Amino acid sequence: MTEVRHVNLEAGYPTADAAVKRLTYELHTSRHLGYKAVKLIHGYGSSGPGGRIRVEARAYLARLLRRRQLAMILTGEQFSIFDQATRDAFALCGELRRDSDLDRHNNGVTFVIL
Repeated sequence: MTEVRHVNLEAGYPTADAAVKRLTYELHTSRHLGYKAVKLIHGYGSSGPGGRIRVEARAYLARLLRRRQLAMILTGEQFSIFDQATRDAFALCGELRRDSDLDRHNNGVTFVIL
């Protein structure tokens, strides 16, 4: 079984609120199914649905992290072999080493370590 689940929050062009509700569901389901990490595709548009989803999703994830409901969050911008948090995430989920966004500084994705 794969360790990383991919979730496209932009699919269907939802509102930011609908995307965060889906995010809640996907995190719960991913944990239940035994995944170690979730790669969220949320887009990065400066305005419109993509940018709004990114901002709202990351704010929601930060709240979950503060409540210790998540192990770690990595933004696509920081997802690099030169980043210590990324290397720490590799220890928890080795499959992340093979992700196509490694060292691409993609601010349209976020990685969640469950």
